[in-house]
Amino acid sequence: STVLPDEREFQYAAKMNNLDTMEKLFKRNVNINAVDTLKRTAFHFAVAGGHVSVVDFLLHHKARLDMADQHGLTVIHLAAWTGNLDIMRKLVKAGADQKAKNEEGMNVLHFAAQSNSIKIVDYFLQDLHLNDLNKPDGKGRKPFLLASEKGHVDMINNLIALKLFTSEKDKEGNTALHLAAKNGHSEVVEILLEQWEEINDLNQNGETPFYLAVEGGNEKCAELLLEAGSDINVLTQNNTSALQVAIQNGHLYLVTFLIDKNIDLVPKPEQKNSPLHLAVISNNLPIVKSLLDANHDINSLNHRQETPLHLAADLGNVELVEVLLKSGCNLKTMDKHGKTALAMASRSHHALIVDMIIKAERYYAMKQTHLAHSGNGSDFSVSFKQDHSTQTKQIRSSLWNLAYNQLKPREWKKLAVFWKFTDEQIKAIEEQWTGKKSYKEHGNRMLLIWLHGTLLAHQNPVKHLYEDLVEAGFQPLAGKLIQSTLQCPLRDCSAV
Repeated sequence: STVLPDEREFQYAAKMNNLDTMEKLFKRNVNINAVDTLKRTAFHFAVAGGHVSVVDFLLHHKARLDMADQHGLTVIHLAAWTGNLDIMRKLVKAGADQKAKNEEGMNVLHFAAQSNSIKIVDYFLQDLHLNDLNKPDGKGRKPFLLASEKGHVDMINNLIALKLFTSEKDKEGNTALHLAAKNGHSEVVEILLEQWEEINDLNQNGETPFYLAVEGGNEKCAELLLEAGSDINVLTQNNTSALQVAIQNGHLYLVTFLIDKNIDLVPKPEQKNSPLHLAVISNNLPIVKSLLDANHDINSLNHRQETPLHLAADLGNVELVEVLLKSGCNLKTMDKHGKTALAMASRSHHALIVDMIIKAERYYAMKQTHLAHSGNGSDFSVSFKQDHSTQTKQIRSSLWNLAYNQLKPREWKKLAVFWKFTDEQIKAIEEQWTGKKSYKEHGNRMLLIWLHGTLLAHQNPVKHLYEDLVEAGFQPLAGKLIQSTLQCPLRDCSAV
């Protein structure tokens, strides 16, 4: 049904508190109960705006009080929502239905609780004694739950004083404590904890108030609930722990907080991934570091038998791979398809990661044989990333020249075998295919990996390269190398 111009003007006047226009239109016989496209009347607008004189005018002219808009809202709901006691008294006196519900089953008490309208609550419960308004709405929530969800401290205290505290659950199994914790209302959580018994109550998803606080990133609530005795390790219906959800949602502070409180870092058999796997999947470097600092098992396997390195290699995240390699993770582990992290990186065409893993494999192998560096465990001074330093610029350009202008196809492989590159390593380098000239790039990558190991062993790369070229049967190339490096004295070419 269309709204006539006069009706629209009348409704707008009610909204703008313009009594003159309303009286003028009333004399022209406008329909004062006309509805707009959302089924709202002038009365709805007057009450929502708190315009007392307009309300008086409409009551005087017997406007209808019971008309519901498209959401089932009547004027009495709006008066409760705005908290205007003066208007509420007038509506009740004029015979408005005090028990009217909107389409979500909410009555005046629900609206008042949700909008912190204390005077309205007191009026209905203490003056009118309408205690039977304290019913669950369509979602199974009594006014006390709605006030908790919104975090209205005064309303909570008021409802407790009126004996309307309840630990009952709504249709999703949430209590007032669940709702307050989920929405980060720490003051309400504190008040509720004073009279709460079942702190580890589960909702239908198997979530405790503590879990919901962590999931929402609500630090203060999580701390209060833990102090009050919440179970830190409880799993939800789909086997998620508080630590896992903190990681997945990127709440670094809560991750470190939970670790400090000795939360379990070892996944339960029914969990698919360890916390470290989840941190890698989330690409969250700070969380990965905090888990490693807490001695999380760096080689833990997920349900596909992959290590965190497998996942980082597959994602192609250089920084994550670097941290895992530096922390000395196991490089040989195979997933359930028999693939190592190296195979995973090469299959996903992450050439940078392939080279990093090969550097690490060669470095740790050298460490075992030569014990090149004393001490064991992680090596944080070592980097496996691409070398862009100025000290090695000269030697890197010599190697590039060797790979691109001098080595013939397949010759780089002969050199790689001489330097004890494994078949798997050579295959992983070759996986990157850009056309018939790919062998040049493969050779260059192999030479840079060799350079990395030579420098870490504190050896002079030019001297070594010359001797190895001769020994591996590349006499002419060794001669060319000497000519090309004669422009710079040897000591400048070796890395510091």
